[in-house]
Amino acid sequence: MIAIDGPAASGKGTLARKLARHYDFAYLDTGSLYRAVGQAVLAAGGNPADEAAALAAAKALDVNRIDERAIRSREAGEAASIVAAMPAVRAAILHFQRNFATNPPGGKDGAVLDGRDIGTVVCPEAKAKLFVTASPEVRAQRRWLELKVSGSAVGEAQILDDIRERDQRDAERAASPMKPAADAYLLDTSNLSIEAAFGAAVAIIDKAMS
Repeated sequence: MIAIDGPAASGKGTLARKLARHYDFAYLDTGSLYRAVGQAVLAAGGNPADEAAALAAAKALDVNRIDERAIRSREAGEAASIVAAMPAVRAAILHFQRNFATNPPGGKDGAVLDGRDIGTVVCPEAKAKLFVTASPEVRAQRRWLELKVSGSAVGEAQILDDIRERDQRDAERAASPMKPAADAYLLDTSNLSIEAAFGAAVAIIDKAMS
């Protein structure tokens, strides 16, 4: 089992998907679960800060019906960070994550999970752990380019402010704060192409799993 943690737009999702294909492991973007919960609350006209509404959405979540386009909006990302700070919501989703890791779907021999607390809380027993990061400025530019392609008019400066605010919220939350596991390898992708980051990650994982 491979745990990939890190902040928003660090490149951990792209890297995790490539690693899952490389090792022929099942892949789970755990952040999408929280985005789906946040988006469900917003779609119902609710407030993501309403814990009762967020918990109800978490318990009703069907991973096979997640709208990937809807959950990738800036609003869904902000909502995800808010609901992810709620212990009750995290507990509702934690069981699913651990079951995925220990019983990978599709008959796979292993799983790659990416998120913010995989190596510290969800799967502390993972054989290989990476904490993927990049400077806030680099991450803001990556997210801006991503949103620009989808037609969003959000400015890069606003995205940088959002990222800094989200980093602080994710790192300071009482429930499962975002931080590297003590035995995680720190991979800074600020100046790395995805191929260079992938090569570095494979070398680290092969050594950890040997």
